[in-house]
Amino acid sequence: MSKRDYYEILGVNKSASDTEIKKAYRQMALKYHPDKNPGDKEAEEKFKEAAEAYEVLRDPNKRSRYDQYGHAGIGGAAGTSGFSMSMDDIFSQFGDIFGDAFGGAFGGFGGFSGSRGGRRRRVNRGSNLRVKVKLTLEEIAKGVEKKIKVNKYVHCNTCNGTGAKGGSSYSTCSTCHGTGQVTRVANTFLGQMQTSSTCPTCGGEGQIIEHKCPACTGDGIVKGEEIISIKIPAGVEEGMQLSMSGKGNAGARGGVPGDLIILIEEIEHEQFERDGFNLLHDAFISFTDAALGTSLDVPTIDGKARIKIAPGTQAGKVLRLKGKGLPSVNSYGTGDLLINLNVWTPKNLSKEEKEILEKLGKSPNFIPSPTSRDRSFFSRMKEYFTH
Repeated sequence: MSKRDYYEILGVNKSASDTEIKKAYRQMALKYHPDKNPGDKEAEEKFKEAAEAYEVLRDPNKRSRYDQYGHAGIGGAAGTSGFSMSMDDIFSQFGDIFGDAFGGAFGGFGGFSGSRGGRRRRVNRGSNLRVKVKLTLEEIAKGVEKKIKVNKYVHCNTCNGTGAKGGSSYSTCSTCHGTGQVTRVANTFLGQMQTSSTCPTCGGEGQIIEHKCPACTGDGIVKGEEIISIKIPAGVEEGMQLSMSGKGNAGARGGVPGDLIILIEEIEHEQFERDGFNLLHDAFISFTDAALGTSLDVPTIDGKARIKIAPGTQAGKVLRLKGKGLPSVNSYGTGDLLINLNVWTPKNLSKEEKEILEKLGKSPNFIPSPTSRDRSFFSRMKEYFTH
């Protein structure tokens, strides 16, 4: 199922400012917040949909790629966005946008979670990973699925990612009393000022592990590897980035995993040069073929095609084969194959060949004369240099 347009989801136009996008998201999320719509699955989906749209449009790089390539520019496959945001993801990333609209803790799901009494326990998020994937033009033309081995942090199997030794439990942090925050009051000439910061004892988690897992030393993550299948849509370009949500480094102690960023690299082709969605190919013909005309087999991205060379063809003429280029990543059509005809001039001639060419060179048909277009060009150049 294809994704809806992100601007349409938030009800803003493509020229909307960051402030307008943030305001629109806040209105949507407040309207469909789970606390206001308990048990309403449709509202929950709209809540997630709005968060996904905001996740992309708030980021200048993601928004630029989305504007240029659509969902394929920030996802793992054509027609999908590549994001699969859970409630924990949403609240951990965007909880601060709501302030105290839902009891200060934003419903107990977000970057901080807990009771409505102000408890703010931090949820760990793993870092993003970046990999490069090299593709041939043939793979770009059809789309391809690549399997790559990624070295990254994964959840510890010994403790199931909790960081606690088997049978051990968590205890409430005595410094912040489970809130993950410490509050300090300072006396100034303006009066008392109160500041809050992350608890230094528990790192904002509100809990302390009684006995740490020996395998991961309490982090809940260890170095490992994963075979990841990446679906590359047809039509991607050099430098384009795709994103796979949740495929980055695992978050400490059961936290939210980061994303995997895939950077596209194109392998240089022996016969084609790419120009956007068009392909360029240099074809060489002999002088006699250019003069008399002929048929020529030229390569295409998926085989061969036969083209006709008209009699009297001049060097530099470009022939176009429509639809023989590369597809648009957003399915807006397919580019063309442009064939640049070069007339090959022989370098080593026999005595007999030279005599034949000398006789031909004296014929009026073999003496070049400027066409009307040539005279127009020279006239323009003369005018240019005299001013």
